[in-house]
Amino acid sequence: MPRPFRFGVVAPLTQDLPSWRDHVRRIADHGYSTLLMPDVPRWQPAPGPALAVAASLTDMRVGTWVYASPLRPARSLAWEAHSLSVLTEGRFEMGIGTGRPGIEDDVRELGLPVLPPGERLAQVRDAVAILRELDGPGLCTPVVMAVRGAKARALAAEVADTVTFVSRSDDSRAEVERLAAELRSTRDVELALHVSVVGDAIAPFMASVEETDPAALREADSLAILPADPAAAAEEIQRRREEAGFSYVVFGADFADLLAPVVAELAGR
Repeated sequence: MPRPFRFGVVAPLTQDLPSWRDHVRRIADHGYSTLLMPDVPRWQPAPGPALAVAASLTDMRVGTWVYASPLRPARSLAWEAHSLSVLTEGRFEMGIGTGRPGIEDDVRELGLPVLPPGERLAQVRDAVAILRELDGPGLCTPVVMAVRGAKARALAAEVADTVTFVSRSDDSRAEVERLAAELRSTRDVELALHVSVVGDAIAPFMASVEETDPAALREADSLAILPADPAAAAEEIQRRREEAGFSYVVFGADFADLLAPVVAELAGR
């Protein structure tokens, strides 16, 4: 049986606080399941405090999209994630990955060592293991992993509850569907799809990323783009679950109102 659809919104606090609070409440009213925060210094307040505030405003789940493992020690990251699970009464999801391209500058600014990819992945493993210890038998914080390479995918198959694939602009539908099929043949995890472009509009927090050129994404038949028409978007999302198993779809906050009809039609089905 296919997993029910759910929808998340990445909503960094980049405006005045009252406006952001109103936007969070409106996102909840539309039926989105999860309010998500990126982990990028200088963009916004730290994700932990921001998510704690968001969780106090609505009954939505909250999560990181995603913690960058090089930015903090594994134990500190796991402690924060466990604390958010406790404070939200189980509504927190720990999204984690090895960091976006260019994260080395942020790492140096924090006075931390710049580690090779293999050691960053070991940090992810350590953070998940420590989180499980802190949770104990009475709590199990869901883990969402953002992955790309074979070693990251193997770790996700071992420890993650949800997996999203870090995409490039030339990733075709067929290539991402191949990765999804390979992962699901190992373990039946929830598959998440991050849609950074709707029509010709780019989610603001992704605007500086080279992988979000709408024309290039269309040419590649990428899964990172959806049509702006809600009816067409809903049809395409259903196709992606049917063909590849993607049931959790994440948008940028600027698309939340536009795609609200999609959520109203598909959420929970």
